[in-house]
Amino acid sequence: MNRQTPLTLNVNGATHRVAAAADTPLLYLLRNDLALNGPKFGCGLGECGACTVLLDGVPTRACVTTAKVALGREITTLEGLGTRTALHPVQQAFIEEQAAQCGYCLNGMIMTAKALLDRDPHPSVDTICRELSRNLCRCGTHVEIVRAVQRAAELLAAQATTQSAVHEGGRA
Repeated sequence: MNRQTPLTLNVNGATHRVAAAADTPLLYLLRNDLALNGPKFGCGLGECGACTVLLDGVPTRACVTTAKVALGREITTLEGLGTRTALHPVQQAFIEEQAAQCGYCLNGMIMTAKALLDRDPHPSVDTICRELSRNLCRCGTHVEIVRAVQRAAELLAAQATTQSAVHEGGRA
């Protein structure tokens, strides 16, 4: 029997203490203990991507990642990207490009796209498709999803330009 112990998780910039066995899937703690419902339970095998979170900036399948693996690391969920009134550019792009139909895959697509754009601000279509290939979408909105990632790259570039101009303006 797995014994519950106090665990400290760093989620979306905040520290959370939960009581759980160290081998509890991270997804269960996020959804059940912290009420973060962005990551979805899909296959439970790490194959579909619905449960994707960023673990130190790397897309990670929360359904097959134990709490022990996440200890001391920064966990980012969909809820940690933006707010209802201030969406992250990736979230905004997915809305603008209507890249969701049922929305079940959306969490994994957005989190994977965020990590990709952090590494490569101007990815090619081939790179986008390769990065998203492990996230399953059964509704067939693949074209819209790729366009959303391209649009997110544009929004992020515009945001960086604006921030740079504001920063430069502050020096003068």
